[in-house]
Amino acid sequence: MDFHLKQITLSLFLSSALLCAATENVTSIKYEGMVHISQAVAQQLNEIKIGESLDPARLDKTIKTFFEQGYFEDVWAQEEAGVVTFYFKEKPSISKIELKGYKENDEEAQKSLLQIDKGALYDEKRIEGAKKRIVDALNQEGKIDSVVEVETTKLDNGSLSVKFIANEGEEIIIKELKYNGVLGLDPDEFDTIIANKERDFMGWMWGRNDGKMKIAELQYDPLRIHDYYMQFGYLNAKIDAPFVTVDFNRYEAKIAYNVFEGDIFRVSDVLIFQDTAVIEDQALLDVIALEKNKPFNIKTFRDDADRIKTKIADLGYAFVQVQPDLRQDKETKTVEVIYRIVPGKKVHIGDVIIAGNNRTLDRVVRRELFLAPGDLYSLTNLKDSRNALGRTGYFESNTIEEKRIDDETMNIIVQAKEAPTGNIQLGGGYGSFGGFMLSAAISDRNIFGSGITVGLNIEKSQRNNNYAFNISNPRLNDSDFSGNFAINNSSTQYDTYTTTSKGLSVGVGHRFSRYWSGYTGYNYSQNSYSDLADANLTQEQLRYYESYAKSSVMASASYDSTDDYYVAREGMTFSQSFEKAGVGGDADFLKSRSTFAIYRGLQKLTDFDLILRYKARYNYIANMGYLPINERFFMGGIGSVRGYQSYSISPHTYDANGNIVKETTTGEALKNGGEQTFSNSFELSFPLVPEARMRATAFVDYGMIGNNSITEVKRGGYGVSLEWFSPVGPLQLVFSNPIAAKPGDDVVHFEFTIGQRF
Repeated sequence: MDFHLKQITLSLFLSSALLCAATENVTSIKYEGMVHISQAVAQQLNEIKIGESLDPARLDKTIKTFFEQGYFEDVWAQEEAGVVTFYFKEKPSISKIELKGYKENDEEAQKSLLQIDKGALYDEKRIEGAKKRIVDALNQEGKIDSVVEVETTKLDNGSLSVKFIANEGEEIIIKELKYNGVLGLDPDEFDTIIANKERDFMGWMWGRNDGKMKIAELQYDPLRIHDYYMQFGYLNAKIDAPFVTVDFNRYEAKIAYNVFEGDIFRVSDVLIFQDTAVIEDQALLDVIALEKNKPFNIKTFRDDADRIKTKIADLGYAFVQVQPDLRQDKETKTVEVIYRIVPGKKVHIGDVIIAGNNRTLDRVVRRELFLAPGDLYSLTNLKDSRNALGRTGYFESNTIEEKRIDDETMNIIVQAKEAPTGNIQLGGGYGSFGGFMLSAAISDRNIFGSGITVGLNIEKSQRNNNYAFNISNPRLNDSDFSGNFAINNSSTQYDTYTTTSKGLSVGVGHRFSRYWSGYTGYNYSQNSYSDLADANLTQEQLRYYESYAKSSVMASASYDSTDDYYVAREGMTFSQSFEKAGVGGDADFLKSRSTFAIYRGLQKLTDFDLILRYKARYNYIANMGYLPINERFFMGGIGSVRGYQSYSISPHTYDANGNIVKETTTGEALKNGGEQTFSNSFELSFPLVPEARMRATAFVDYGMIGNNSITEVKRGGYGVSLEWFSPVGPLQLVFSNPIAAKPGDDVVHFEFTIGQRF
C-alpha cells in the first residue's frame, strides 16, 4: 500500500508542477494505457472539462479517483498546448494461481482460502488477505509460527503466475490436562467427547491420543463437557473456559478446567400440552424414553422432542413446533419436563420437483418417492424417500428440500447428484491361479437412465473361460414387480480336473412394502467334469466328478432399510432364500442361504464419519438324492473369510500333527465342500480422502464350516480394505492376513472387487 501511495504522491507532484505554468484552456483530453475502464466511464470520473482552464486541485483529485478504482499501479497526467493526457499503468492479471504445502488436494478449501480467481488483477491487499487466511487456518489446526510466502512469475503474455507456499509451523502437544472439581463422573470419559486431549503414551499409534491441540475447538470443549454432565442429571453444572499455558520453546501445553458439578436432578414428571389437540397425549407419552424417578438425560430429552415432532408431522402437520421446557425444584432436586406443542395446520404436497437428474428419467426418481402431489405431508415418508433414492445406487448424493408455499401447502424439491453407474472395462493381468488373463466387461446398473441393469462379461485366461449376460428390471413398467434373465457359459481348469457349466436363470420379484420384497425364479444348468488327472480315484471319489444337470426353483425374501446402496450409514439388511433342485435334472437337494447386516454411523458420537458394520452369513444344504460337489459350500475370500484364497476352505481330514491328509494319488487333498457354514465380519470404516470419495476399513472375519458339525473347520482373518469410487466404478482393494491358518491352507494377502456393495 505504501508503494502505491508513494506513486500517487509523485504523480500528483509532477502534475502540479507542470500545471502551475499552464494558463491555456483545455482543448482536448486523451487516455493512454487504459483498458479496464471505458472512456465513457473515465469521462464521468474526470473533473477536468474541455473549454475550462486547468485546475491543479481538480486534476489531482481526478488522478486519485482513477487510482482508487483498483485497476492501476500508477496514474499520471501531462498537459501540452491545451491537450491533457492521462497515462495509466495497468495492474497485471493473474492467469495461474496455486497453493503449495497446505490443502493441495482440496480444491474447495483452496478456493475458500485464496478467494482469488484466475483472470483477477494482481492486488497486494488481496494477496495479503489470502496469506492471512492461510496462516489463520493453520493456527486453528494448532500449527503455530506458520509462514506463507508468495512467488510471482511474469509469463510471456504479460500475466502473472502466483504461487502461495505454506510453511506449516510447529504443532502444540497437550502434555497435561487437569479437571478441578470433578467428583461424580470419571474425567477419563471426557476424552470420548472433547477435541483437545492429553497425549497418550505412544500417542503416534492409531487409536491413541496424539495430543495435538485444536485451537478452533477449545471454545467448544467446555460446552461438550457441560452437555455430557447433563446426560447424567447435572442440570446446573458449570465448566469454566479452559486455562491454557504454552511453552513455546518446546511447543507443549497444559490445560486446566475448573468444574462445578452441582446436584443430580431426577425426573419428577413428563407433561404434554397441545395448543390444539391433534392426537391423544398418551400416544405421545408412549414415544418418550425419559423415565420418572431416573436421572435427567439431556440427550434423551432432545431425542424425545424429535420423536414427538415426527409423530405429529406424520399426521400432516409439517410446521409443527415442539417447545421443550424444564422446571427445576432445587429443594427436592427434581425436574419437571414439559413439551408444549403448536401443531399449526395440516399441509399437503403441492408439487414434486426433480432436479439434477441429467441422465436418470424423472419417473425412475418419482417411483422411489413416498410423497406425491396432493398427498398429506409425512416426515417419515420424506426420510424414507431420501433413503430409498440412496438404495438405488443411481445417485452419489440426494437431498429433499421443503419449500413452504403457504400454511397449508408445501412443494418438495429433490436435488440429486448422479453417480456413474455404467462402465466399460478392458483389462489384462496375471494371477497365481489363472495365469495370464484378458477380460472385457460392459455393465450399467441404470442403462439410459431407465433403472434397468444390463451386464455382459467375457473373461479368458490360461485356466478360465467365462461368458455371461444378464438383464434385470427392478420395477417392471414402474410397478412393484421386478424381473431378471441371465445366461452363462464357463469352464475352469483346476490342478486335477476341469469343470464346465452352461446355464440360464429367470425370475420375477415383488416389493411388498418399502423395505420388504420377495422373489421366485427358475435355474437350469448343465455341468460336467473332464481332464481328471488321477486315474486311480475310487468309485466313492469318482461320484464327485459325475456330469449332471440341475433344474431348480428358488424363493427368497429380503429386507433393506439402509440409506445408501454402496456406503450405508444407517439401517439393516436381511435375506432368506431357498433353492430346491430336483424339478427334473439329476441333482436333488434343498439349499438355504441367510444373510444379515447392520450399519451404524457414529458421526454424532465421535464427531467423525465413522461407520460400524456387522455382516453375517449362514448356509445350509440337505442332500435329498444327489448332491454334487459344486453345490456344496466353500469359504475363503471376499464375502466370507478374507486372508484365504476364494473357495479354498473346506472340510478335510487331518492327521495327529494337524496336517491335511492327502486323499488322491496325485497328492492333491480332496476338497469335499461343506453342508453348512457360518461366517461373520466386524468392520470399522472411516474416510481416507473424502474429496476423492475414498475410505479405509479395518475388518476382522471369522467363519466355520462342516458336514456333521458346523465347527469342523474354523478360520479367521483380519486386515484393511480400501474403498474407492473410482472412474471404473466402486473399487475395493483388500489387504488381509489369516488367523489360525493350518499347514496346507491357501492363504492370500491381496484381493479386489469392482462394483460390489461395501
